[in-house]
Amino acid sequence: MEFAVTCSRTIEHVIAGQAISDGAGVKLTRLLAHGLQRRLDPFLMLDVFKSDNPDDYLAGFPDHPHRGFETVTYMLAGRMRHRDNAGHGGLLECGDVQWMTAGRGIVHSEMPEPANGEMEGLQLWVNLAAKDKMCMPWYHDIKSAAIPEFSAPGGARVRLIAGRSHGVVGAVERPVTEPLCLDIHFEAGQSYAQVLAAECNAFICVYRGEVRVGETAVGAGKMGVLGNDIHADGVVIRADESACVLLASGIPLNEPIIHYGPFVMNTQGEIYQAVADFQGGRF
Repeated sequence: MEFAVTCSRTIEHVIAGQAISDGAGVKLTRLLAHGLQRRLDPFLMLDVFKSDNPDDYLAGFPDHPHRGFETVTYMLAGRMRHRDNAGHGGLLECGDVQWMTAGRGIVHSEMPEPANGEMEGLQLWVNLAAKDKMCMPWYHDIKSAAIPEFSAPGGARVRLIAGRSHGVVGAVERPVTEPLCLDIHFEAGQSYAQVLAAECNAFICVYRGEVRVGETAVGAGKMGVLGNDIHADGVVIRADESACVLLASGIPLNEPIIHYGPFVMNTQGEIYQAVADFQGGRF
């Protein structure tokens, strides 16, 4: 069976993350930071935000620039209104996704609009290949109803944000890094098996409950880095209780990573140019 996993990857590290403040004072947890960028190439950053206190997030993320990578924003509760300097805008609501390619440069804002006082979501940064870093900016708002869903053989319910899985095509497909991004919902006793190519780097982020990969448990608010065992052909995730997990994998670029604030390029000179271009109003 093409979807069966005969040898599962194991958890290499469990990451608790770091509580930080970003934007104009939004409180969040950074699970994937600079120290893991090479290990989890092409993924650059993963932030999780969750609060029922508007003081933690209402200041939002006023106008700020990006160059050289893509952002994936997944709303789990509340709403986020975004605008950019090209005149685009939209409203992300519960279950919606925004996939934005910053390319050669964009300036945008992301401002929360609470629903019932809650705000929860994840933002993942995905690197662009050197040849694509100066492409035209692009973004796609995906409404919740447009994200394909399927029930897997182990019983789990899956929302397929990006890539292909179990014969289903996701809401987004991206070249080169070919990211796979799944939101997996478990009830107690269910499991999920995902085939993964040996060359892919992969992780899970648990945002509800607790799951196990092999003998290792990963609880809510933590990330599990999946090992790159050459004998493994995928990963099997099991849940003894209800749980929700983001599973992501991608093909590494194996290129230099120079990360300076909102810019991710391949050389220091390109970073200097990005700063100059932004300050000169050329985004």
